[in-house]
Amino acid sequence: GDQVDWIEEGQVLESFKVVGRGGVQNENEVSDGLAVVEKVLANYRPVDVPGLPRFTGGALGFVGHEFIHDIEPVVPRPPEDELGTPTVCFIIADELLVFDRVAQTLTIIVNGIISEGDDPAVIYDEAASEVERIVSLLEQSSEYKPVSFPAELPEKEFQSNQEKDRFLKNVARAKEYINEGDIIQVVGSQRFSAEVNASPLDVYRAVRSINPSPYMFLLEFEGYSLVGASPEIHVRCEDRRVEIRPIAGTRPRGRNADEDLALEKELLADPKERAEHVMLVDLARNDIGRVCDYGSVDVKDLMIIERYSHVMHIVSQVEGNLTEDRTPYDLIRATFPAGTLSGAPKIRAMQIISEFEQTTRGPYGGCVGYFSFNGNLDCCITIRTALLKDGKAYVQAGGGWVADSVPESEFQETVNKSKAMIKALALAESFNTQ
Repeated sequence: GDQVDWIEEGQVLESFKVVGRGGVQNENEVSDGLAVVEKVLANYRPVDVPGLPRFTGGALGFVGHEFIHDIEPVVPRPPEDELGTPTVCFIIADELLVFDRVAQTLTIIVNGIISEGDDPAVIYDEAASEVERIVSLLEQSSEYKPVSFPAELPEKEFQSNQEKDRFLKNVARAKEYINEGDIIQVVGSQRFSAEVNASPLDVYRAVRSINPSPYMFLLEFEGYSLVGASPEIHVRCEDRRVEIRPIAGTRPRGRNADEDLALEKELLADPKERAEHVMLVDLARNDIGRVCDYGSVDVKDLMIIERYSHVMHIVSQVEGNLTEDRTPYDLIRATFPAGTLSGAPKIRAMQIISEFEQTTRGPYGGCVGYFSFNGNLDCCITIRTALLKDGKAYVQAGGGWVADSVPESEFQETVNKSKAMIKALALAESFNTQ
């Protein structure tokens, strides 16, 4: 099964242990992997049961960054792909354990799938038996024990997929593109990798303790896992109400409350950060405006500060109403990839990213989340995430480069954004010695 957590407004409200009997829906050969997910879910017609959590079953997984090449062929695919993960991968989750950490209650959800010719009473009895089977499993003791946190963690050595000198030159070249009028901003990144000796679940436990975030997830697929603590929604659509929350503008956390407040004031007063943020809010408005009712798009929160374990960010919220003839899948296509992970204008920025990075980003910069049986969508941007594969961990981080970017500062920002996950990997390895 796959473990996924949702945290909202600083509280863990829902945590899902997902078992997908339908198996993996894996896209490798088709031109639009989301079309596969849409086709599969079109076969399900859910019954509305009041009082259940937001997600009661559906497709759960990720859309990788390279999906951009399917929907925008003018963006060249980088020549190298060292990760080898699929572009789109989802499981059909029809059995869920929903743990409400606030109320300390556990809800078992089993969807009884009724096909043509089935006897509903028989399907109901089978689903009820499955609930009883899950209860009996839960009553058994777990192999996992509480772990203690060491006072000090060893520094974990990570290798970047590009030399620092090349990274700095890319920032300088991006500024040339900006001065030539090609782009306003581009989001460059680098990927860190290291050998890791820890289970995906231990990495998840570690990152949840170090850097609790609005979207916590552990997705285990065949041959690789994704563990993430993303602060940023990609897009949400609930009862056709669309919500997107651009995050742009970063400072490290202060050593004490006074320093933290001083850093917040400095961040909000920084003209570069403010200009970059406003541009990305405009981009979010334009993106969802392509599939929302005319006049319904509105900025609800503008430039508030959100704090995480190692960094703070400027955040805004943009909302709109999905038009009647559009679907949540159209919403992903209209907003993909997030402006905060690409730049503006988006297509040209993506072309420059392919030129600079020379290798696919894999899951990083795409989105993780679900399409529910009832037509709702909730997904986060795949950042602050580790890809665990073949005994290695890959952690990628980027930043928005603009006309007055300082190359050394941009380099350091990617290091700061990676710190929480790198620390979590070291902590997870320490669990092995307990």
